[in-house]
Amino acid sequence: MLILGSSHGSPLMPFPSASLRMAFACVLPVQDASSSPFTLNYVSTWKEGLLSRKRPFVGRCCHSCTPLSQEKLFNTSIPSLGLRNVIYINETHTRHRGWLARRLSYVLFVTERDVRKDMFTRNVVENVLKNSKVETAIVDVATEASSCGQGGEVDQRAVSKVRQKARGFLQEMVASISPAFIRLTGWVLLKLFNSFFWSIQIHKGQLEMVKKAASENNVPLVFLPVHKSHIDYLLITFILFCHNIKAPHIAAGNNLNIPIFSTLIRKLGGFFIRRKLDETSDGKKDVLYRSLLHAYTEELLRQQQFLEIYLEGTRSRSGKPSPARAGLLSIIVDTLCCSNIPDVLIVPVGISYERIIEGNYNSEQLGKPKKNESLWGVACGVFRMLRKNYGCVRVDFTQPFSLKVSAEQLWLPIPSSTPGVSRYPEMSALTCPSYSGADPYPYNHFCRVRSILLSSSAIMSTHIVACLLLYRHREGVVLSKLVEDFFNMKEEILSRDFDLGFSGNSEDVVMHALSLLGNCVNVTSTNRNTEFIITPRSTVPALFELNFYSNGLFHVFITDAIIACSALALLREQAPEPCGSDRNGSSNLLSQERLIHRAAGLAHLLSNEVLVAMPCQTIYQVFHDAVTRLIQYGIMVVAEEELSPSPTKESWPKPFPEPLSWRSDEEDEDSDFGEEQRDRYLKVSGTAEHQEFFTFLQRLLGPVVEAYSGAAIFLHGHIAPVTEADFTYQLFKYLLTRTERRVAVYGESATHYLVKNTVKTFKELGVLKERRENGVTLLELSSTFIPQTNCKKLLQYILAFGLL
Repeated sequence: MLILGSSHGSPLMPFPSASLRMAFACVLPVQDASSSPFTLNYVSTWKEGLLSRKRPFVGRCCHSCTPLSQEKLFNTSIPSLGLRNVIYINETHTRHRGWLARRLSYVLFVTERDVRKDMFTRNVVENVLKNSKVETAIVDVATEASSCGQGGEVDQRAVSKVRQKARGFLQEMVASISPAFIRLTGWVLLKLFNSFFWSIQIHKGQLEMVKKAASENNVPLVFLPVHKSHIDYLLITFILFCHNIKAPHIAAGNNLNIPIFSTLIRKLGGFFIRRKLDETSDGKKDVLYRSLLHAYTEELLRQQQFLEIYLEGTRSRSGKPSPARAGLLSIIVDTLCCSNIPDVLIVPVGISYERIIEGNYNSEQLGKPKKNESLWGVACGVFRMLRKNYGCVRVDFTQPFSLKVSAEQLWLPIPSSTPGVSRYPEMSALTCPSYSGADPYPYNHFCRVRSILLSSSAIMSTHIVACLLLYRHREGVVLSKLVEDFFNMKEEILSRDFDLGFSGNSEDVVMHALSLLGNCVNVTSTNRNTEFIITPRSTVPALFELNFYSNGLFHVFITDAIIACSALALLREQAPEPCGSDRNGSSNLLSQERLIHRAAGLAHLLSNEVLVAMPCQTIYQVFHDAVTRLIQYGIMVVAEEELSPSPTKESWPKPFPEPLSWRSDEEDEDSDFGEEQRDRYLKVSGTAEHQEFFTFLQRLLGPVVEAYSGAAIFLHGHIAPVTEADFTYQLFKYLLTRTERRVAVYGESATHYLVKNTVKTFKELGVLKERRENGVTLLELSSTFIPQTNCKKLLQYILAFGLL
């Protein structure tokens, strides 16, 4: 029985519904799972009561990147505090008891929360306008807009006009938090969330650390959540409100600045910023707006207000974290460097949905433009949500860590004796609103935050079921086998120190996930009506939606999947005809050194798809650990015979650029890895279950490899220069046509985000180059790849990794 938080007064409620249970009433007893392909170094028994693996406590600070922060705010009792459903409220959560308290528990709860007017900003507009950066920008803009008077004096009327313009920008930007409105919204959200979510789970130990950081440390907190849904804004504020933590100021895009709705957002702490900072008619940098944004952020931090920033800038359309944008984080770092703010605590927040309220992003993945937000659209969305159930939500607040210590660890010490002078001028919002690759600190910090978010985000039931259906049972599977593999997949995830966002009997959880994914799967019964067969639908929208949810599991197995695909590439290179070779012969042996080097090359190729290593890790270390893990699980075995290394020429047409340095000089000179480990030879286990798991890992990267190989094929007939938008559209239509005609093995390889990442990667690798012509930027093949032979080498290099 799946135990979830109830929306109707009882904390425990069985799931799935009675009608769904009746539909599956004739399911046969589940068989023993010991022969599952996901059973590795352990023997699983099917009895759920014998599942002894403890859930990991996720979200701790990195002991290498932030060693000082790891020891603070944490004690050994915190992990044992357990989970709580924040939308389950009764009279025990208030100071009152009795019949009336039970009926008014929501009202009593929200009125007892600690939220006051004096917690928030005061005189923020006037303080920002008096900021030295803003005053300088006003004078500069006024000077440029009008001619100077005699003696070089600036026209004061022009200055006054620009100052009024700046005040107008600020009034459109700033938040005006209302404690009364926060209480009202808390009551409304308790009603709404209980109507379309089964539960919203948080770990009480994680909130204990955040609450301690908010109350004991006299510094502002900056929350950095993943961005998957519009509900994210309300979710974070609601959870903090329920735990008496001050509501943060939320950076929202100006696309949400619509009548009525914008007023509600401002009263909840939202402040609006341009999605593009330079929205001017002439395309020049808007120095005035940038200075206002910088000064406003600095004023919020100076008044010790909490911030909530979405580094991705927009909601993820792929189910994976999108590339980060450095705008506001650069401002925060610069403010910390050049002002009297002692420190800032960073709190990454992982959010996992069983089903997002948007349902899916298929229209945008099919290349259609994003619809502009409107009040009518918001109202329709609310009514649509009330008619559906979206399962469970899990929110993980990671251990807060010091931004100052982080900067000192990754770069140069922050100066404390030179306030007002930035040690890092290139990170100023006036010169660097978004990361361009020149500054190492934002890049390293984004890598760290993204890694923390991935490792702390819980895995939901729909993630596992969608992944199994796409990459393990694409042709269909009986329900009992799906439940069996689901159970073993849970063990695999927990063994890799990732947490689950659900609990309960696997059969009930699988049926619950299938009900949420109902639009994407077909359920049929066998002839004797004794078993149900689950098959993923082959339509393009269904494949795109399943891929979106399966990507929630992508980061768990990515390093193992890269090793598996790299092993496949080496085996193909060593034995072009594996069917005719001896399975125990030398053609099946893999040099660990070459395997890791090939994996590093694939990771570099897929750098826009996944983040493999933390800033404190090297590629060699990450993939060495992955190989060791596969050996421990029995997937790969160390060969007894040793071979002399024979250099094999790489099929890549030119060497990788310097950033691919996959093992540092320090490791070469003084490494923990012995020579006997570096030179050992491996082979893939020949047992059926291990072969199947190895195939599953290779299929995980199948859509990505097919998208990149399809793009390489498309290059053969595309040489004429076009704009990047036109090239992306033509490539997308080409891949989508392959999917619609059932030519593509993985139909989800045609998603629009994969196409855009492919174009970006080919530009970075020098396959495509940009050229300015008549004021327009055109994209064309570089001279290196104009010869068809080099295009074929590129295609062969990519295809070697794919199980197509």
